[in-house]
Amino acid sequence: MSVEDWLADTRTSYDTVAASYADLLRNHLDETPYERASLALFADFVRAAGGGPVADVGCGSGRITARLHELGVDAFGVDLSPGMIEVARRDHPTLRFDVGSMTDLALADDSVAGLVAWYSLIHVPDDQVGPVVTGFRRVMRPGSPLLVSFHVGDESRLKTQGYGGHPMKVHVHRRQPARMAAWLQEGGFTVEAQMTLTSAESSLGGIIFAR
Repeated sequence: MSVEDWLADTRTSYDTVAASYADLLRNHLDETPYERASLALFADFVRAAGGGPVADVGCGSGRITARLHELGVDAFGVDLSPGMIEVARRDHPTLRFDVGSMTDLALADDSVAGLVAWYSLIHVPDDQVGPVVTGFRRVMRPGSPLLVSFHVGDESRLKTQGYGGHPMKVHVHRRQPARMAAWLQEGGFTVEAQMTLTSAESSLGGIIFAR
């Protein structure tokens, strides 16, 4: 599948489910203490490095962007889906949200003080993860923190329905932490910590901190 094809499928799918997605996941962080702690630690790292703008890439309905803002981070969201961005702006009108693709981030080199990819790499094919990670490195200031979360496993499946029963057409890729860490290292990051966990976010999720 070409980059244009999977991006188009992902965009259309999330445009379709945007409102239902926001309703279903709005309070998910209330059920996930380890994820909350991870976001708080990431915010501490950003502040310790002097602060600055932080990109939530693949922000969806903006719930992670909003949590980072509550933690004192100057966070803004980027998402491929105009429908998701519309919902994010509706639910969080004081925050910045932009339509954009992680495959070609419209951000200047060394312009962000941190970056979060919260379960947003799960639809990116294996052969495109490396270029996406390289794009993350390009826009991040040297030494700034990266937080990545993902579904753990070895399989990929086509998701045809989700978030309120609406039709979707996206491949969901599960990866082993070692593979994700290797992609980050190949892209110029130093992996500092990683863990796996079960929560409302994923039956088995992975979290990696890197710089």
